[in-house]
Amino acid sequence: MDFEYSTKTKELASRLAAFMDEHIYPNEGRYAGEVAEGDRWQPVPLIEELKGKARAQELWNLFLPKSKSGAGLTNLEYAPLCEIMGRVPWSPEVFNCSAPDTGNMETLERYGTPEQKKQWLKPLLEGRIRSCFAMTEPAVASSDATNIQSSIDRDGGDYVINGRKWWLSGACDPRCKVFIFMGKTDPDHPDRHKRQSMIIVPRDAPGVNVLRHLPVFGYDDAPHGHAEVLFENVRVPASNMLLGEGRGFEIAQGRLGPGRIHHCMRAIGLAERALEDTCRRALSRVAFGKPIAEQTVTLERIAESRILIDQARFLVLNAAYMMDTLGNKAAAREIAMIKVAAPAMACKVIDWAIQAHGGGGLSDDFTLAYGYAHARTLRFVDGPDEVHRNQIAKMELARYR
Repeated sequence: MDFEYSTKTKELASRLAAFMDEHIYPNEGRYAGEVAEGDRWQPVPLIEELKGKARAQELWNLFLPKSKSGAGLTNLEYAPLCEIMGRVPWSPEVFNCSAPDTGNMETLERYGTPEQKKQWLKPLLEGRIRSCFAMTEPAVASSDATNIQSSIDRDGGDYVINGRKWWLSGACDPRCKVFIFMGKTDPDHPDRHKRQSMIIVPRDAPGVNVLRHLPVFGYDDAPHGHAEVLFENVRVPASNMLLGEGRGFEIAQGRLGPGRIHHCMRAIGLAERALEDTCRRALSRVAFGKPIAEQTVTLERIAESRILIDQARFLVLNAAYMMDTLGNKAAAREIAMIKVAAPAMACKVIDWAIQAHGGGGLSDDFTLAYGYAHARTLRFVDGPDEVHRNQIAKMELARYR
């Protein structure tokens, strides 16, 4: 395997890094200020302004390989670009490369009908609307997706949808115009993996009620946010069904594979920046008569951070290579491995960075506290660590049976 970045990737990475230097890092304070002003759930003017700049520089939809609107990159080619964007949690939206829109766009690209693509994929690719993925439920252990109880019942030419979902990323954003909803169409099917389906639900459909936003460690992620949403007798046309009844798990596997690797790529960028902050802080602060950088505990943590980041990066590149060459199904073990390794690594590296910053690391004067909250959520996003560890172990044991 060859992890040498292609000429195309190197050129895009150079342009992307320059864009970050010119437009993203200098505007982190402005972003925070604009979010805090007035109605915090309205779109941030800075984001909308920078979207135009990114699109003009053809730094747009970099994640989507097959679409005519994408950059045509492989997973391996996209990895370093996603890492660069991940250094600032809000920056992927500037390039139309943010979750959950990326996963939803990939779902519509792969499984949508021409009519569904025209109505929903086109405005998503253009960055005119945002979207949401409705899967996790508060009443059941959704780490086992077969537990999902929400219903999708056929009624003539429509489907009627009922269920309560939570941790719906982006549901609080007024630009969110569409949900991809997972529920049961055949709860008694003998194959428990064919009981679920996915269907498109317009945000403005009667019966869709956002009950509350859900902060993470006190951060509400406005204007994007996460929400608990009640779907009560929501009626949508039968043509909104994705792929067909009973194919929800099939769609989920196609959607979550790329989604998981994108989260891991961004986590590496977040951790890389935290290590940079640690080094700068350690060199500038003096404690007990010498710079923190000369304290043995700091040296050990910097060294260990470097090792952990590079380990995770090579695991991610290996998974991307396998996805590109063998397919998502063949790379299932490697995808599961990085989904455990990368968020855990980011949490550890950011935690050490907070320690190096002292009390300041707990404040919003630096990006570390929010970065830690963001990284910690990734240990649940697209499946908790425990599920992925079980999957890895079962695949390993299968080699000896």
